Amino acid sequence: MKTLALYNIKGGVGKSAGAVNLAYFAAASGLRTVVWDLDSQAASTWYLHGEQSAAKAKSVLSGDTPLGRLVKPTPYDKLTVIPAEFSYRYFDILLKKVDPPREAFKRLLKPFSEQYSLAVLDCPPAISHLADNVFTAADLILVPVVPTHLSLRAYEQLREYFEQEGLPLRKLKPFYSMADRRRSLHRELIENPPALMQNAATAVIPYSSMVERMGEHRAPVAAYAPGDDAALNAYAELWLEVADTLGFKTP
Repeated sequence: MKTLALYNIKGGVGKSAGAVNLAYFAAASGLRTVVWDLDSQAASTWYLHGEQSAAKAKSVLSGDTPLGRLVKPTPYDKLTVIPAEFSYRYFDILLKKVDPPREAFKRLLKPFSEQYSLAVLDCPPAISHLADNVFTAADLILVPVVPTHLSLRAYEQLREYFEQEGLPLRKLKPFYSMADRRRSLHRELIENPPALMQNAATAVIPYSSMVERMGEHRAPVAAYAPGDDAALNAYAELWLEVADTLGFKTP
């Protein structure tokens, strides 16, 4: 099983939308996929018609509640979700007491390799003990970056943290998200990416009303707007790049 994380220090950059749409394409390609919603705001849970979990973060980490019991079906074949719970906001405090401190999520996810090909982690913003666990567990960390200098700075800070902690930079793959080519700055940064983005995915997720309507429809874009070529094709292209990086064969 491979583990894919959607992460950024910043909030509001398209992590949850990316997690749900990529998981949908993974499942549609035949991969048994589970989304673990780690953000107490529960956006991925909402999109996938999951109800917030009744299991508290402490019982999950202690093993009193096996993670497998929390898996819920979604309306889509081969796609399931582990719903968020409001107590997940305490994960960072609880993980301080886990030994080794960065291995908890990797250990919790290990049994899923018997049933799933891909686990997708939808992560809350900020560098934390939770983030450290994600960095250890993930095979690939997708970082949505809005084409602005402040968003680029946040990605630079993440790279600096990886270097300071001796974490492998090869795990990080940025991609432009919420891109509006009508804005000169967005267009300039997409067409002439800074050195920081040289290893970025070629797919660019556009700023789109169809993506914003995911909350209204509670569904991935492909499920309710198959004719929205810009957003749909962008996520499909991003999935093909991710699948290739993770070693999955695609049609």
